[in-house]
Amino acid sequence: MEIKKYLPNGSIVLLKEGTKRLMIYGRKQRLVEGIDSEGKQISDVMFDYIGVPYPEGYMNQEYTYVFNHSDIDAVIFTGYTDDEEDALQKGLHENK
Repeated sequence: MEIKKYLPNGSIVLLKEGTKRLMIYGRKQRLVEGIDSEGKQISDVMFDYIGVPYPEGYMNQEYTYVFNHSDIDAVIFTGYTDDEEDALQKGLHENK
């Protein structure tokens, strides 16, 4: 599923079948090696977002999650946008 626009940093989302909200703090994240949300081993995969539990925020790497836009069930809050964010959105789409 192609997305038209990445959610801005600071956005709060709930993933499908999720029970804890996540705050997005990065886009287009490459996970070189790890385990996905279903417990499967993965390597060198690009994800749309990286997030941390809300409201706790970053605690350590064990509590950071990578996910795709298609994994989002609900957008609870959309982060701040301005001209810099608009320019970054263009760059994110140019560098697929």
